[in-house]
Amino acid sequence: MTDFHFQQIDVFSSEPTKGNPVAVVIGADALTTQQMSAFANWTNLSETTFLLRPTTPEADYRVRIFTPRTELPFAGHPTLGSCHAWLAAGGQPRGDTIIQECGAGLVPVRSSDGLLAFAAPPLLRSGPVEPPLLERIAKGLKIPVSSIRASAWTDNGPGWVSVMLGSRQEVLALEPDYAALSDLSLGVIGPWNPVLDGTQAQFEVRAFAMGCGVNEDPVTGSLNAGLAQWLIGAGLAPEHYIASQGTCLNRTGRVHVASENETVWIGGATTTLIEGMLRL
Repeated sequence: MTDFHFQQIDVFSSEPTKGNPVAVVIGADALTTQQMSAFANWTNLSETTFLLRPTTPEADYRVRIFTPRTELPFAGHPTLGSCHAWLAAGGQPRGDTIIQECGAGLVPVRSSDGLLAFAAPPLLRSGPVEPPLLERIAKGLKIPVSSIRASAWTDNGPGWVSVMLGSRQEVLALEPDYAALSDLSLGVIGPWNPVLDGTQAQFEVRAFAMGCGVNEDPVTGSLNAGLAQWLIGAGLAPEHYIASQGTCLNRTGRVHVASENETVWIGGATTTLIEGMLRL
């Protein structure tokens, strides 16, 4: 049995317990892949991460990211939570930008205005969604295909495919047939109406990640990164906006999006809620 420092961090909300939690094991180099996978399954959170020594001199630290079922090359809220834990444990970045090493490569992370933000990695798959799949998605969401205003592949690791609906209300009203979509990682986004919905955010997002073992993820950095790259690139969203996510799960997730010099940054608040020792 070995002791490891452990933190559980709430990401993408300034209100404790209203964001998306991630479990972070610090200094986990002695753990095997099997042990990491078993612990991630035990926590039963959407993701659990393990901080390791980097394998490249450009990186400040390395992270492995696990869902209850599988390992991911990249995920958003675990990136911000892992960086928060690394800094809280005394990590010192070599430069102004922190460099995280993960399965998807090197991911820059920066701190600005009290928020951490990561640079969205390149999409592994983009472009239009095939009509048969779009029809299947509409059927699984229990909506007509005509309700889908736009769609695209937005996959940066977890396999995201995304659709845009006409309003926030349409997004919040969804009651998906999870079994019909069980092999997909599906993002849904719709615009806020400032008169009806207010001005705290500009879009509402929901993430159905059945393929990763989570019916609905509270707040999802990787999805929002892919959505931003798609929507900003297509002229469907401004270069700076805030996305709301987790409303249907009683969360108040806020994802800050900024496109600067052809790089999309995805940011949010991070707060340690649990800290202690893990014995494996």
